[in-house]
Amino acid sequence: MDSYWHALCGNGVIPSRSQVDPRGIEGALEFAFLAERIAPGMAKIRVAGSHLSDVMGMETSGMPLSSLFAPAARDMLSDALTRVFAEPAILRTGLLGEDGFGKPSLDGQLLLMPLRSDMGDVSRALGCLVTRGRIGRAPRRFLLDGMNIEPVFAGKAKFVRRSVSQQRDAIQEPRSSDTGAARQFNEPATPFVAAPPRRSRPELRIVVSNDD
Repeated sequence: MDSYWHALCGNGVIPSRSQVDPRGIEGALEFAFLAERIAPGMAKIRVAGSHLSDVMGMETSGMPLSSLFAPAARDMLSDALTRVFAEPAILRTGLLGEDGFGKPSLDGQLLLMPLRSDMGDVSRALGCLVTRGRIGRAPRRFLLDGMNIEPVFAGKAKFVRRSVSQQRDAIQEPRSSDTGAARQFNEPATPFVAAPPRRSRPELRIVVSNDD
């Protein structure tokens, strides 16, 4: 996924959403997702592979990206998302699944890389979320186990680590749900409907003759 994004990123320009071809990431498609910036520090999942549905036990399209994380980890995630879209930057972070009844040990990694929208602004992102271990009782939410933020064009990467015990203090027990079905990774295209041509109104002319 990382090498695919870098192959699209040429001449110092962030790739556009329209350049992403699911066939190019076929081997990682079930772990991939597309996110859209909806506010500073906030993003929602547009489309996602089947693995995210398995982890959350529900359809994830349209959900905030923060819903994948324990409440205590969301402030740090928000700061990272701000940098991903503003600088722009690449986010890499380890994941630790929250503890609880029916929730075995689960860890993983998250990769998030910026994309341009069709309007040219950096408001989309290509992501990949991979876990190791049995999912168990869903939904599974994560703590952040270290974070690496790498500016795309210049500067040094910034590594941030916060004590996992500090994040665990604010975890709330989530509710379980049934798993959803797999679906295609492509976003549905918005149809263009041309407006019908306006018809001019006929004009009525009154001609007054002076002839007797």
